[in-house]
Amino acid sequence: MPTSPVWGSRSKTRRMVLDLIRAAGTISRVELATSSGLTPPTISDVVRDLILEGLVVEAGRGASTGGKPPTLLRLNPTARYSVGVLLERNACVIVVIDLTGRQVGRTSFHGTAQMPPEQALPLLAGQVTALLDASGVARDRVLGIGLVSHGPQDRPAGRLLTPQPTNTWYGYPVGPRLAEILGVPVLLDNDAAAAAIGEYWLGAVDPRSTYGCLYMSTGIGGGVVVAGEVYRGSSSNSVEIGHISVDVHGNECPCGNRGCLENYAGPAVVVRQALAVPALAGRLALDPDGTDFLTGFARIAAAANGGDTQARHLIDQSAGYLGHAAVTITALFDLDTIVLAGPSFAVAGPIYRTRLQQEVNRRSFARRAHPVRVVLSVSGSDAAAIGGAVLVLQSELAGSRSTEPRATAASRATISR
Repeated sequence: MPTSPVWGSRSKTRRMVLDLIRAAGTISRVELATSSGLTPPTISDVVRDLILEGLVVEAGRGASTGGKPPTLLRLNPTARYSVGVLLERNACVIVVIDLTGRQVGRTSFHGTAQMPPEQALPLLAGQVTALLDASGVARDRVLGIGLVSHGPQDRPAGRLLTPQPTNTWYGYPVGPRLAEILGVPVLLDNDAAAAAIGEYWLGAVDPRSTYGCLYMSTGIGGGVVVAGEVYRGSSSNSVEIGHISVDVHGNECPCGNRGCLENYAGPAVVVRQALAVPALAGRLALDPDGTDFLTGFARIAAAANGGDTQARHLIDQSAGYLGHAAVTITALFDLDTIVLAGPSFAVAGPIYRTRLQQEVNRRSFARRAHPVRVVLSVSGSDAAAIGGAVLVLQSELAGSRSTEPRATAASRATISR
């Protein structure tokens, strides 16, 4: 029997109702009660608050089932916005999304991560400001910024715990500092976890499913979502699939492990392998002194798609190792879907998807109990940036901020619950 929530679960109830309205597009109060299992009075109370805050609006009448036609509800897209920022080793992507997750602005540029953070973050902040201006988004409607990057991380403190791309980034408070510059809250999160939750928000996966995301940019990461919630682990550094060992006798990785997947399947490795084949490196104009591995990898992937046998061999080899990772993550979390996300799948995605599907069909532990689908992300190269913006929406909309003063982001530098 439906029951009213206690006050301690108010945020969870609010978030559930918002998510149901978002997923449905338009929905009545009666349908909300049926879908959520909450009582009609509880739904009425929550909806009334959401309407007062401007987050939800009434959208006409639905079809009558014999009585008075029900009033339909929908999200107000322009009520709030959030910004997602992907800070990569070689590139940066910034997106602005509205309350429904629709992208209203995007920009990208190179080179920021090679700078020291004291120089990079003001530049990044300037790009965010310019994009908001170009998108016509008022500052008082911006909930915050989801800054996503590789791990490991101290998420509550907003610090990166890795010396990549340079030692100056290790331990630097990127979240609090960016919040101080921009005057809005900043949430630091893992790029793969962000990409994973973005698929859920955009309706690309069954909301009841347990699914994983393999994220490949310069490095390789992973994320798992269970019933719309990212699996976090004890310090939000979970599912680092790029640092599982595929060769216990392999070379030591900077992470401290040996024979890590990333050092066998990652784009940087593929580019180095291509450079060791002079004819291939020459055909693709690969720069032996370059550090932009994503560009080099994209050239190799395009050549593989075009029938170049040497390039295809390297991509197939990488896909084979990543197939091991797909089988591993499936066995650990009993997944029913694996999403391939990130810029390195933008060109070579179909090759990887086919190989990974073959591997999980043949080797997954629970294959006789249920199938496992391997699919490409609906967000492509921008999956992590969009997911970062989505994580801000999820965090902020779980509890009302309507009575809280804005532009106090330096003291609320991370949105962490």
